[in-house]
Parts: sequence; C-alpha cells; structure tokens
Amino acid sequence: MGQHPKATLGPAGRVELARVQVELGLSERAAAAALSTSHQTARRWKLRRLSATAEDIASGSWAQDRSSRPWRSPARSSALLERRVCEERRRTGWGPRLIAGQTGVAHSTVHAILARHELSRPERAEREPVRRYEWPCPGDLVQVDTKRLARFSRPGHAVTGDRHRTGAEKRMKVGWEVCHSAIDDHTRIAYTELHRDEKAATVVAFIERALAFYADLGISVRRLQSDNAWTYTHNRGLAALLARHRITHRTIPPRMPKRNGKIERYQQTLAREWAYGQRYRSSDARAAALTHWLTHYNQGRPHSSLNGQPPISRATNLPGHDT
Repeated sequence: MGQHPKATLGPAGRVELARVQVELGLSERAAAAALSTSHQTARRWKLRRLSATAEDIASGSWAQDRSSRPWRSPARSSALLERRVCEERRRTGWGPRLIAGQTGVAHSTVHAILARHELSRPERAEREPVRRYEWPCPGDLVQVDTKRLARFSRPGHAVTGDRHRTGAEKRMKVGWEVCHSAIDDHTRIAYTELHRDEKAATVVAFIERALAFYADLGISVRRLQSDNAWTYTHNRGLAALLARHRITHRTIPPRMPKRNGKIERYQQTLAREWAYGQRYRSSDARAAALTHWLTHYNQGRPHSSLNGQPPISRATNLPGHDT
C-alpha cells in the first residue's frame, strides 16, 4: 500500500515508536509524547510490532499501511457467476453491456467482475521490437513517400474555429494536392514538392529532380526505399530512371510503415510546422512558403537525432566548401 500523503507518522516513525516501547520499555504515553503522536497510535503500532513475524520485522513490512479492503464481502458475486462472465468475455470479446444482456447481470456488476479479473481491456497483440538503424554514409538510402493535403481558398476551421462555408465555396471543389517527399537516411536532408496528383509520370519527374537536388549537395544516391504503392512498384519510367542511375529500389513489408520511419516522421513535422503550423490566406500561399520552410528545415532547424544540429551539418564535401 502507498503511504498516505498527509500522514504524520511514516514507516520509519512507526518502527521507532514501537522500538522505544518494546526494547526500551517506555510507556505508551511517554513514547507518544516523544514522537508527537497519540497514545492510541503508540499502542496500535506496539501491538502490530509484537504480533509481527521475524520475516516481517526484518523487512519492515509490518510498519506499512494495510489494505482497506474488507475481510468479508457477503454481497460479492459468486465464483460461478464470475467464471461465466469471464468465459463470455474471452469467447466473444464483448463489452460489459452486451455481456450483461447475455447473462442477465447488471452492467455495473459485469464491469466490476471484468476489472477484478483484469479483463476490462483486451490484451494487446505482441508488437515487433523497435529496431533503430542508420546507414553510415550520405546517399546510402533515400526514403520516399507522399502525403495528401486539402486545398483551401480561405483559412479553415482548424485555425479560425469557424466551420461555416457559403454555397459558392462548397461548389468550388478546390480539391487536393500531394506532397512528394524524399529524405536521406544518414543526413536527414529532405526534399519536397507539391503536385496535383501522384501519377507515374509525376513520381518519375519528382524523383529525377530529387536526385539532382542531392547531387548538387555532393550526395550520390545508391538506394531508394518506398512503400508498395502502385505508382512506385509498377512504374516502368521509375524503374528505367533508377536503372540509368544504378540505384537499387527497395520496398518495405506491406502494412509496416515504420520500416520507412524517417520519411513518416518527416511528414509529421512537415504537416505540423509548415502545412498546419501557420495561418495562410489560401493553399497557394501555403505552397509559396514551402521552399522557405524546406530551407529552414535543412539548414537551420535543430534535429533531435543529430544532437541539435541541422541536417546540412552531416553533408560532407559540399560544393564551394573546403573540407
């Protein structure tokens, strides 16, 4: 049991209170006066000390608070009923209300039974352990992915709190735009473009410009990693582009985006700090700010995984810089 936050006599004081009575022979009133407590309290802890076993005395457990749970609970549900409720929970996975309807027991009683047997929440499936990795050199691996953002003609309810839209605004159907992003695994240098779609030709053109972007920084890309989206895995133009640059295309296992964790985390930062972190007049104004934010991310923004340094600090042999 945890110590009461307002208790004036903690376990160490209880041990001393009992010791001066049992070992030194002080009276209950004298011991109580010495430790600034009542003689009833001194008597209670003396009796607790006298009835304790040698193991309890050695460990000091006798001086801890006892549970306030009653010794007997005559109104508690029978073992047969509790077993039936637990079996229904394991068999169906239902919540207390459905089990109550099936067993004829009150909803609150079912909830109490499930909580008592630690069945109020379903067991979580075993998760794969976290495996952190980092390729040793810039360009060893570049991760790519896309993120869809809604276009808008005026600031939305996320920043204004106003969900009202006129009929003309509803008929505008401004649509969506797609962020195509790439990030180098070693340096965390990122490259992002905004497009209206994620078709094969758009992806090929983006990847080609991304490779040129990294080449201008002296980074030669050797591996490209993506998810299993059709636009990556069945894109003949992309396959030809990568073959021409002698780049290996890797794909992550299905339904495991954490294997592409760096680009997934970058897209969270992109959305939080650029897409939704500022108030823009329109999506066009937001798009115009992307280049400035990207420069800030690569050259000025501290990165926690790089000991507070910006990603550009990990790029070596930059053009125009002596090494």
